[in-house]
Amino acid sequence: MRSTGEYLCRAAAYPLHEASSIPLGSHDAASPRLALRWLRERTSNITDQLDAAYAQPGHYWLTDEAEHEQALAYLTTGTAYRLTLYDETTCYVLVAYPPGDTP
Repeated sequence: MRSTGEYLCRAAAYPLHEASSIPLGSHDAASPRLALRWLRERTSNITDQLDAAYAQPGHYWLTDEAEHEQALAYLTTGTAYRLTLYDETTCYVLVAYPPGDTP
């Protein structure tokens, strides 16, 4: 169980035509900035394993400072932030929840 004030970060893969997800990591962050850092690290790890065409949106997101500022604003004001990537067989979801929000 996470303590008050921690941001819950999760990543999972959802294979098409499968009933359950595959966890790809989790982390409890002490601040919105640390939650964003974890999302960036996991996005980098996931995109490194995708074919180039499918990795492109993730690579773009990794360099999109305006989107990162938007993510920080969401988390700071109590709104969860979610990033979704795809390849031909799987949907990858990375999400950070602010304190008090539950998945």
